[in-house]
Amino acid sequence: MEKIAVLGGGSWATALVKILSENKSQVNWWMRNKNDVQHLINYRHNPRYLSGVSFDLNFVKPSSDIQSVVAAADWVILAVPAAFVQQALADLPEDALKGKVVVSAVKGMIPKDNILITDYVERHYQVPNSHQLVIAGPCHAEEVALEKQSYLTIGSHDMPTAERFCELLRNRYVKANPLDDLDGIEYCAVMKNIIALACGIARGLNYGDNFQAVMVSNAMFEIERFLDAIMPIHRDLSGSAYLGDLLVTAYSQFSRNRTFGNMIGRGYTVKSAQVEMNMVAEGYYAVQSIYELNKRLGVDMPITNAVYLILYERISPSVEFEILKDKFK
Repeated sequence: MEKIAVLGGGSWATALVKILSENKSQVNWWMRNKNDVQHLINYRHNPRYLSGVSFDLNFVKPSSDIQSVVAAADWVILAVPAAFVQQALADLPEDALKGKVVVSAVKGMIPKDNILITDYVERHYQVPNSHQLVIAGPCHAEEVALEKQSYLTIGSHDMPTAERFCELLRNRYVKANPLDDLDGIEYCAVMKNIIALACGIARGLNYGDNFQAVMVSNAMFEIERFLDAIMPIHRDLSGSAYLGDLLVTAYSQFSRNRTFGNMIGRGYTVKSAQVEMNMVAEGYYAVQSIYELNKRLGVDMPITNAVYLILYERISPSVEFEILKDKFK
């Protein structure tokens, strides 16, 4: 029986615990909130996210002790928002992840440091890239809970390890495949959340489907230019880990980044949108990181720039989109 630690109490962590435990892996599930842990033990479901999913406690062991959860695992899945990764891992000693495979299910970057989660884990916990994986969609946690047909891509520099992890995920409603592009998949997952914010803002401003289709098409070129500048290898961005993940995040009713953007487009302040959503939109933090990185790269990124100016410089969304629409082809 594989021993897996899942760190995080949100919807994506909950969905992953459902998949893994139903496949008979032993899942030690860390949540910071002790009341949530006790609720899981008493009632077998997460009180905050995907509460309709019931867990078999023979395979799921909830705990608020991160050190014991990680120590007992061979695989460690990070499924907390990027802005809180440092805080979540703060109690772990530097050698806590030694010899383990670390899997990032985070779709963001470490704020201010402007680095990927895999780079952070390598720098602070000495886990080489060869012992790390990333999970990409297209896949929403809500559809996993409903057992809708879903697809996952596991990015890695070590294909046998990635295939082993795919085997842990595959079931009647989840297909998983490995892909040798750890960094490209991770950067693309960050970028697609920024584009989803832009799509939400456009919808909030009452732009229609025609405009959104053109923006998403242009977004693929923007993502390609950025990836070629920061991690230049040949990759086919029409694959599901790239285009597919972008499309589901840009269009789905379950996309929290699209929802957040929609609220901004309708006139909410950033603070009021965050309070009302009560969930983290990774794109909000990601756009600042990508914007700062691009100061060095100098890539033409009109959508990213527009979202940054709206969220961080408080430029009017309607004014910024009037400028943006003339840059599309």
